[in-house]
Amino acid sequence: MPRTPVYIICSPRPQVGKTLVARLLGEFLLLQRGDVVAFDVNLKEPSLLDYLPRHTETADVDDTFGKMALMDRLIVDDGVAKIVDLGYHAFDEFFKMIDEIGFLKEAARRNVSPIILFMPDNDRASARSYHTLRDILPPRAIVTVDNEFVLRGEMPEAFVHGQVLRIGALPVFLKTYIDRLTFSFTGYLRHEKDSSTELHQWIRQNYFNFRELEMQLTQQRK
Repeated sequence: MPRTPVYIICSPRPQVGKTLVARLLGEFLLLQRGDVVAFDVNLKEPSLLDYLPRHTETADVDDTFGKMALMDRLIVDDGVAKIVDLGYHAFDEFFKMIDEIGFLKEAARRNVSPIILFMPDNDRASARSYHTLRDILPPRAIVTVDNEFVLRGEMPEAFVHGQVLRIGALPVFLKTYIDRLTFSFTGYLRHEKDSSTELHQWIRQNYFNFRELEMQLTQQRK
């Protein structure tokens, strides 16, 4: 049986495009699989809950009850892809928790595949956090997201040890356009007749990259 994927989108730094990637991935999975369940662990708004309210729940890792409630939902092998939009404030506590409770071993036993989409910035905190993840997670579980709008140029060598997912930079006016709460990536693809527009090609490229990632991860776990 195919494994149930759990995508954990995370960074120790704010304003790296984490929720944007969660939105893109959420809409892609809805289009590809027909369903997705997302968990929003953030302090500030707008957040994933504002963009995908029908498929997103709030969650927290501030206390034992919140942690266990979230883990109970993520460990279920129901075939429905999960997304965790993990706020930077919860980064250390979340990964300390999954290390302490043996989440990865339990996930493997239950046919669940956690996939960490790590979004770095050009700072020491990102480098330290990335190396921490590599110490507690198998290399194939970590995918580094190269958000060109944030990193602006070559990704630092510290982050290129494994799988890399690139998100191209959009002009500021298009970034403002897609940040509207009513905007839908899939809706734009369906209703914009001109497929040569920069935004149309950007969305299609990101969806293609997500499809390739799913295929590669599936092949790795056969």
